[in-house]
Amino acid sequence: MSFLEEIKEKAKQNKKVIVLPESYDRRILEATEILLKEGIANIILIGNPDEVYKNANGLNIESVKIIDNNNFEHIDEYVNTLVEIRKNKGMTQDEARSLLKDPVYFGVMLVKQGEADGMVSGAIHSTADTLRPALQILKTAPGTKLVSAFFVMDVPNSEYGADGKFIFADCGLNPNPTADELAEIAYSSSKSFEYLLDKKANVAMLSFSTKGSASHPDVDKVVQATKIGNEKYPELNLDGELQLDAALVASVAKSKAPDSKVAGNANVLVFPDLDSGNIGYKLVQRLAKAEAYGPITQGIAKPVNDLSRGCSAMDVVGVVAITAVQAQA
Repeated sequence: MSFLEEIKEKAKQNKKVIVLPESYDRRILEATEILLKEGIANIILIGNPDEVYKNANGLNIESVKIIDNNNFEHIDEYVNTLVEIRKNKGMTQDEARSLLKDPVYFGVMLVKQGEADGMVSGAIHSTADTLRPALQILKTAPGTKLVSAFFVMDVPNSEYGADGKFIFADCGLNPNPTADELAEIAYSSSKSFEYLLDKKANVAMLSFSTKGSASHPDVDKVVQATKIGNEKYPELNLDGELQLDAALVASVAKSKAPDSKVAGNANVLVFPDLDSGNIGYKLVQRLAKAEAYGPITQGIAKPVNDLSRGCSAMDVVGVVAITAVQAQA
């Protein structure tokens, strides 16, 4: 079974409510029809119901919940809550009321107020416009200092990872993480792997060096990140610094890192910077014909995920399913 089919099945077992604020986009509406038909999640669309149904001509979305943020009976309560959240930034009632006319801000407030379990946006909004409201209103999860992004990679006919499945991180948000931040990314990614794939995470801190084979400040950062990760999260299977082949291939691991419990068995790959992470996932996606699901955010108090503006309806379905499983966790 593919990763996406596994995630859909998990989402169905404990159905969550996901808000889609870009309700006038045809791809969102097509995805909504599929999500409702397959029972993957309950959906809230934000917008004027007449406009939504007009744009959904020919689609069956009759069971969807639509909330018009410009005609919402609890808007005063939401305004007051937003003012309270942002009071240290000097937010006024008028500013809060104006922000809630933005469907993305309003969607995040639905999550904050417990009307929805998560949100997916980005088909017509930038990453910044999707994540900024989430960070301002929901903030980071307890015990988490850093929001990061990962891809689930599903590599066909692969003997490596978890039946060809991996998490690659951070491939979407943090350009040059510090050693402390790499340790945070490793921890968050291990948890994401375990609740999405139901397998134990083996986390490799990647470098161009394995166990001191090269000397450079970039290597030192990964060495320090590994040390921090092992000290802060002793329950993790985490090791580094490891070259990619040492992380994945048992015969190479035996030669380069014979005492490592992770080398040769890695299924979570933590890249030293965004350059290598972004290049790495795209190489695997294109050359190994892998399915790449992401970027999926981790570290926000409740799940909010970003779509590519070039996404298809099926891409939306996949991200909503992942978001629903994140909400279960």
